Amino acid sequence: MRKISLAVTAIMFTGVSAFAASDAALIKKVTDAGIKPIPQSKLEVLKLVDNPKNPITDCKVELGKKLYFEPRLSKSGLISCNTCHNLAMGGVDGVDAAIGHKWTANPHHLNSPTVYNSVLNQAQFWDGRDPHLEAQAQGPIQAGPEMAAPKDLVVARVTSMPAYIDEFKKVYGDDVKVTFELITETIAVFERTLITPSRFDAFLNGNMSALTDKEKEGLNLFVDKGCASCHNDIGLGGTMQPFQVAAKYKFASLGDFKGDKNGMVKTPTLRNIEETAPYFHNGGIWSLSDAVKEMGSVQLGIKISDAEASKITTFLKSLTGKKPEITYPILPVSTDKTPKPDMK
Repeated sequence: MRKISLAVTAIMFTGVSAFAASDAALIKKVTDAGIKPIPQSKLEVLKLVDNPKNPITDCKVELGKKLYFEPRLSKSGLISCNTCHNLAMGGVDGVDAAIGHKWTANPHHLNSPTVYNSVLNQAQFWDGRDPHLEAQAQGPIQAGPEMAAPKDLVVARVTSMPAYIDEFKKVYGDDVKVTFELITETIAVFERTLITPSRFDAFLNGNMSALTDKEKEGLNLFVDKGCASCHNDIGLGGTMQPFQVAAKYKFASLGDFKGDKNGMVKTPTLRNIEETAPYFHNGGIWSLSDAVKEMGSVQLGIKISDAEASKITTFLKSLTGKKPEITYPILPVSTDKTPKPDMK
């Protein structure tokens, strides 16, 4: 019995070693393809997301969170950053084209990208016109089809509420001048904290059991098919890439967006992808599996079968990460000096 037990034990350890070797090979394959995990260390994450010119502090994050949820930053007083980038819904709005001021759909039929992990993007907006969150935050607030609020109106609303003035002084000092730029920079500080590490990161960081065998199979196929050529680095996206490389996107006529001046389009992050439908810049596809197959045709010039798409989709769902715990803020009370909502 002892000999049998030892033999079984030897087989078990051989199996474990082979399994670990296979996993190690897969991790190397993934990292060789340019994909990186979110670090395990909180200090390393802070280094990754912090902006030395606008450093993260607890009180600045709290003020930025209030401003992120503040609908009075919009002309109507109804739309906040969270309206289109809903933190309870994967950081998106769940519609194909963003809806803004006066119930206006985005004139270019552009879909709202997720705010989660957006700090990992090398470019912001679908046309990549801004590299940083601080600059990005200024656009939607002022844009007519979005929040439609001029800079001076935003400043007037915020500075009309003593509680906001007190909080800005607490964060930036008694001599602070509350400007539109400072308001949006503070929102960006909060957005920089919206990082969502997933089981996939745990796997790349050495936890071999973090992914199931089927997820590992899908990950292997994801790399083999060439998906990582665009969806790479820590964000698994977020860089500017040529679009419609091999074939025409089936919903190319939905809206008039053609990319930047060189026809380049920001590659969306795949993190939390199962939560951010519909897909593509114009929200043309609602099924994640269909999106995988369309990308195979449009970008890689290959046919991805239903079975292959199912395997890749199984892997993609492992990218759904742990969200930061966010308590909905109680916002300051308006005063007689606060500019009234304007629906026009």
